[in-house]
Amino acid sequence: MEKKFVFKNLPISPKKLRFLLPPVKKISPVEALDYLLYLPKKGARILRNAIKSAIYAVKSSLKIEENQLKFKTLAVDEGRKLKRFRPGGRGTVKPIVRRYSHLTIVLTNEEKKDLMKKEVVESKKTKNTEDKEEKKEEKKEEKKRLKIKKKS
Repeated sequence: MEKKFVFKNLPISPKKLRFLLPPVKKISPVEALDYLLYLPKKGARILRNAIKSAIYAVKSSLKIEENQLKFKTLAVDEGRKLKRFRPGGRGTVKPIVRRYSHLTIVLTNEEKKDLMKKEVVESKKTKNTEDKEEKKEEKKEEKKRLKIKKKS
């Protein structure tokens, strides 16, 4: 099961927020909260609050524990731009662009997939072990028959 969250118009430029994503993508969301808590960047605070919000929303709606969640995607897109101007020397204009970003988080439940894979593997193993046991029993029976034939 996966759940998608979009946080729009975060007051930070996309470039500054994308800088934080590669190490966060590799770890679980709960570990990401701890990691981002100690980074001295504005983007870390914003990203941490967004991830925390997504975790609590999934936890309450899907009744899944925090430890079972994984990031499927983390993406930062460009949001709106506010264009402002400051007066410069000799009557010129100095532009200021305030950039905003959109953050997309998709959380998945990895435990269910792992359980399904384990069940398939276990079912294959049980079939193989049953086949092996049957072959062993057949060999024992053949040995007994051969012994009986030799005696007679």
